[in-house]
Amino acid sequence: MHFDVFSLFPEVIKPYLDASILKRACQRNLLEVFFHNIRDWTTDKHHVTDDEPYGGGGGMIMKPEPIFAAIESVLGNPPECPVIMLTPQGRLFTQQVAQEIAQHPRIALLAGRYEGVDERIRQHLVTDEISIGDYVLTGGEIPAMVLIDAVTRLIPGALGDPTGAQDDSHASGLLEYPHYTRPAEFRGWQVPEVLTSGDHARIARWRREQALLRTWRRRPDLLASASLSGSDRAFIESLQGIDQDSKDEEG
Repeated sequence: MHFDVFSLFPEVIKPYLDASILKRACQRNLLEVFFHNIRDWTTDKHHVTDDEPYGGGGGMIMKPEPIFAAIESVLGNPPECPVIMLTPQGRLFTQQVAQEIAQHPRIALLAGRYEGVDERIRQHLVTDEISIGDYVLTGGEIPAMVLIDAVTRLIPGALGDPTGAQDDSHASGLLEYPHYTRPAEFRGWQVPEVLTSGDHARIARWRREQALLRTWRRRPDLLASASLSGSDRAFIESLQGIDQDSKDEEG
């Protein structure tokens, strides 16, 4: 997977790639991330990338010339891969969107700054706009890191567990089931007996039911679009008499 990140502050993102899963993915040549500082494509001695908005108003707007020049010089005209701008106005980033992006061998990410970008960038250069949530950050660098991280987890071989990404929350449309590790007893709290039973079919059933229970209590909206079997639906029906405000009984 190859990412090209266009930013005014690429140094913000680089350290995040030097640890844990992303670092190993880079070392195994599963992930390549190239950074391009938009200032390098300015033509004035002060490397200006923003200007006042037409019509007045607060804040500064990123100019179209250096952004077009940067992306087209790296990716061609038209760009040879999707160009995604990280913006609060974009479509919401979800696990399904991450899976969609992971199908592309190369993706360009544009991290905006200031009040926004010249609208002609949206109209004639960017192919997609993505938001990581309904809030505003100082720039698009953190959302770019979020997107790279989520997509990298889906690259075959990036995780130690080949099926790890399949079990993550939202991967199957449900929240993930509870996890436990040693010791079996901590401050009087026991690991559920089923997990130490050695009965893999029973464990799988417990985990599925716990995922359904957790989703039903915390994100019931997800159940409407989740892929559910007949037994899943029967289990959810059995929960209808349970007070949703009660404490999770996941043990």
